[in-house]
Amino acid sequence: VIHKPGPKWQYGVDYRQQDGVNEHVGHYLKLHEQGKLQLGGPFLLPDVGGMMVTTKEVSQEEIEAFAADDPAVKSGLLIFEIRPWMTAMEHD
Repeated sequence: VIHKPGPKWQYGVDYRQQDGVNEHVGHYLKLHEQGKLQLGGPFLLPDVGGMMVTTKEVSQEEIEAFAADDPAVKSGLLIFEIRPWMTAMEHD
C-alpha cells in the first residue's frame, strides 16, 4: 500500500502532527497485531507519504478493503494505491 498526501494534508507540517495520523497508525496496528503487516512507515522525505507491506497471505481484495477503511483515507488526509509486488530477493 502506497500512501500519499490527500486533500486535507497540511504541507510543511510534520507527519506526526497531521490531524488524523494517530487514527491511521492505529488502523494499521490492527493489521500488524494480526500478523498480516510485515513493514510499514513514512518515507523519510517530507510530504510524500509512506508505505505498508503486508504478508504474502493477504489477498489484494483484503488489503484494498482495509486500506479504504483507513480513517485517514476516509477523512481525506491520505490517498492510497495498491501496488502488487514480486519479491525477487528475500531471506527466510
